[in-house]
Amino acid sequence: MQVLQENAAQSRLQAALSALPALAEAIGTDAAQREARRELPFDAFTLFRESGLGVLRLPVEWGGLGGTLEDLFQVITTLAAHESNVAHALRIHFDLTEALVLSPRSTFNDTQIERLQKGAIFGGASTELGTSRPGEITTKLVRDGAHYRVTGRKFYSTGTAFSDYARINVQDENDQNVSIVIPVAREGLQVLDDWDGMGQRMTASGGLVLDNVRVYAHEVALRGNTTLAGRHGGALRQLHLVAVAAGIVRNIVEDARRYVTQFGRPVLHSPAPSAREDGFVQQVVGDLAAHSLSIDSLVQQNARTLDRSANAIRKGAGNAEERVLEGALATAKTQLVVSKLALYAGERLFEIGGASATARSHNFDRHWRNLRTIFSHNPLLHKARVIGDYELNGVTTHLTEGRVF
Repeated sequence: MQVLQENAAQSRLQAALSALPALAEAIGTDAAQREARRELPFDAFTLFRESGLGVLRLPVEWGGLGGTLEDLFQVITTLAAHESNVAHALRIHFDLTEALVLSPRSTFNDTQIERLQKGAIFGGASTELGTSRPGEITTKLVRDGAHYRVTGRKFYSTGTAFSDYARINVQDENDQNVSIVIPVAREGLQVLDDWDGMGQRMTASGGLVLDNVRVYAHEVALRGNTTLAGRHGGALRQLHLVAVAAGIVRNIVEDARRYVTQFGRPVLHSPAPSAREDGFVQQVVGDLAAHSLSIDSLVQQNARTLDRSANAIRKGAGNAEERVLEGALATAKTQLVVSKLALYAGERLFEIGGASATARSHNFDRHWRNLRTIFSHNPLLHKARVIGDYELNGVTTHLTEGRVF
């Protein structure tokens, strides 16, 4: 019986992954022009919900697909190759899912698991403006009888406009760091469409306003960034961004191929009869394809490292600490290298044609804008220094904080 159940679960996972290319293509329909018109991808999230991939990382015995992190980042990269905003906007959802998989069961966690099983999508917000440093939280829960009220404003709420529930980082009445998970439709909660960054324009990354919002006691949980699961989650969130970048570079290669074959002309001094036969154009496209393969390989390798980290935590293995540190280092190194390769590809794309390749109708500049925005999330120079300090001196201070590594 157990073998039959395991085989059935494996079949469901493979069916969902086999349907992924068609899902990504449907989600990416007219994506370049929707970005130019700045139309948020609500329909894409409807398709994603229907796919069942929202429970990819939940164990089979919890009603999920039991997928690995290698599977997850395959999904993120494939979606991003067609519509990077959708892939990016799922970041909090899969971060929360991973935390549930690796944390002890509790009434609070079981509630979120049940919501996932029913197809819910999670968004959320943490960062605030006006603090001395990013990551500091001033929004506080205020006691209201047996429950709470909260008023405040968050700066980034990526994906929350498309979500059913929001995980929001606040402080409790004792100044402890806690998270609340509440319905996005809760009275007093407003998601703003005011994100004005140059890239990833349709991730719904605008502000979130909390106006005397009721929060029930059972909707509050302590945050644990420094636990093994919390530190693993920090690396997971960073690799999610890198996987989105990997998808964008795949899209760059596809756009280059399409432009050359459908619109390209050889330059005036080229002896080639067509752009696709021009040796210099071929060189550019080959260069882009090689960069994309290299980036994909780095993401896949990093995902396998994080799989080892997650498995060690879940099993309570004696080497879990070592595995989590390994994941943090691998992710930081991957992010450093991929940032250089990807941004180069975003700029190199324009070598496939003349000034007409910069036409707004193609919207090729979105790739560089999106990549530059993604790689501005965290200080890459700081990552390089931290890696160097570890390699030279064995210092792990920032690697074990569970924040941006």
